[in-house]
Amino acid sequence: MHGMRVISGKFGSRPLHKFKGMAIRPTSDRLRETLFNVLGPLVVDSLFVDCFAGSGAVGIEALSRGARQVILIENDRKATDLIRKNLESLNAGNNVELLSRDVITGLNELSKRRLLIDLLFFDPPYREIALYSRLLEFLDDSKLLAPEGRIILEHPKKIELPSHLVNLEKSRMLEQGDTAVTFYRLAKAA
Repeated sequence: MHGMRVISGKFGSRPLHKFKGMAIRPTSDRLRETLFNVLGPLVVDSLFVDCFAGSGAVGIEALSRGARQVILIENDRKATDLIRKNLESLNAGNNVELLSRDVITGLNELSKRRLLIDLLFFDPPYREIALYSRLLEFLDDSKLLAPEGRIILEHPKKIELPSHLVNLEKSRMLEQGDTAVTFYRLAKAA
């Protein structure tokens, strides 16, 4: 079992620190690779927000592949220490911001800053199933997403996420093993 690494881009194949024996389940390298292959050019020059960032691997991958700015939101102390270690070892520069808050608080802050997010990635703890609908309702109400932006939710495949909300619609879904990644975008006015 090799360690986690950055898959592609300017930090490609650089190793990442990961959790030792913690109950944090990182997005697998394979899923990360699939996800970023699907996103492709959308990542370049984007504002990418990685929520429940864990080790920061997804946000760091986005930075490596040309995101203009990456914001990591994570409120677990051990995780934020790990993210800082990863950012330092990559010498990631000023295009990364780490908010140690819970996700809704962090997103409210970004909203107050009137940021428009191109790619918003969530990988919440799988056991907190109620969180998915709370997050989707919050985002559906918010003005955080850029017009062509995408919300990307990683979740257990067995959880059914709604295909439509008021302002958001499901645009695609990837599956790998027991995991699914669902994409939402702003619904086009009929």
